Amino acid sequence: MSAFVLDDLAVNERGNLSIGGCDAADLAREFGTPLYVLDEGTIRKNCRRYVDSIRTHYAGRGLALYASKALCTTALLKVAASEGMGVDVVSGGELFTAIRAGVDPKTVFFHGNNKTPEELEAALAAGVRRIVADNALEVERLSALAAARGKVADISLRIKPGIEAHTHDFVKTGQIDSKFGVAIETGEALALAAKAAALPGVRLVGIHCHIGSQIFDVDPFLEAARVMLDFAAQVRGRTGIVLEELNLGGGFGIRYIEEHDPVDFGAYIEAIAGAVRAKCAEHGLPEPFLCLEPGRSIVASAGVTLYTVGPVKTIPEIRTYVAVDGGMYENPRYALYGSPYDAVLAERPLAPRTAPVTIAGKCCESGDLIQENLMMPEVRTGDLLAVLATGAYNYSMAGNYNRNPRPAMVLCRDGKARLVVRRETFEDLVRCDVVPDDL
Repeated sequence: MSAFVLDDLAVNERGNLSIGGCDAADLAREFGTPLYVLDEGTIRKNCRRYVDSIRTHYAGRGLALYASKALCTTALLKVAASEGMGVDVVSGGELFTAIRAGVDPKTVFFHGNNKTPEELEAALAAGVRRIVADNALEVERLSALAAARGKVADISLRIKPGIEAHTHDFVKTGQIDSKFGVAIETGEALALAAKAAALPGVRLVGIHCHIGSQIFDVDPFLEAARVMLDFAAQVRGRTGIVLEELNLGGGFGIRYIEEHDPVDFGAYIEAIAGAVRAKCAEHGLPEPFLCLEPGRSIVASAGVTLYTVGPVKTIPEIRTYVAVDGGMYENPRYALYGSPYDAVLAERPLAPRTAPVTIAGKCCESGDLIQENLMMPEVRTGDLLAVLATGAYNYSMAGNYNRNPRPAMVLCRDGKARLVVRRETFEDLVRCDVVPDDL
């Protein structure tokens, strides 16, 4: 294994951390900190792994969809689409970004548990390939909207397969107690399939599930495939519809810390393809078009966030706080989930780790931490700190708490850095404020 938790990082001839061939210290000087840095080569390599694995293990009868909730920018969606991936969106804003990026609508799948009528209208107008309907109200609304337009919308149903994935409670989504989708074991899912089959304006073509995030085991995905195809057989028996598409979602784990041991992308897909074929043979079903929705496993390992260290406070026999110029406003995942991260000093990345520190943000919250008890070299004020594997669910979950502007983002390839998200200004923070005339 490399010196870092991420194999795509390097140390250059100056002894500094290098990302996509760009010196981290140079990036900080040019673009400031905090700074999101993405290695374009890693993103493209990860996209190709999924596209090539489906081609190899499932005869190309499928589509890998980039889950844009992980990181949604115009440039990033252009990169994913250029590598042959479709795009999964969950809001009108993500759909708008995909269209602005030039993504072919016929490769866009629209998800979400509470799509507004306006979002459904936008999806119909754009001509997305698939709307994944979450509930009966949505199917009814979509039926009326599509029929009024003289259209028939191809839909999938979001199904809860009842699979327990070993991950954080907040990111488990496949069990019966979830806000997403309809459950098989209660009969709700089969009833909704029958309803969809009878309504005008919609055509039921597939089923979708998502069992959770940051999953390292193959078995839950295999069980999900089996349960979903058992359900497909029930749908055929009840409605006569032979479903054409099976979407097993995403959730494939990545290495944030050394102890994490993710399964190879190809091994995931080979095993899933085998389970699908076996279950289809059992039920006499044609093998469906197979969709997967990787997000984190495309971009997380491609991202590094650079910070400048401020005060270092040592509380004897308790802990040492290392304060940085970012925090929970641009990376809330530790505050939300206790998510583990590794970090290095960008200008001393190979220095021996000698003592534990707590990396603290600048927000006015005691819980504004990025990591606790992380073994680090001696950290000094002014050091450049690099937190690793921050490409997913950092920028996409960022906000403006304490009126902090969101950081810039750069995309690095072959030693060249290009700005893809500009740093917000204080003017941006007040742009939508309205002061009534009588104040």
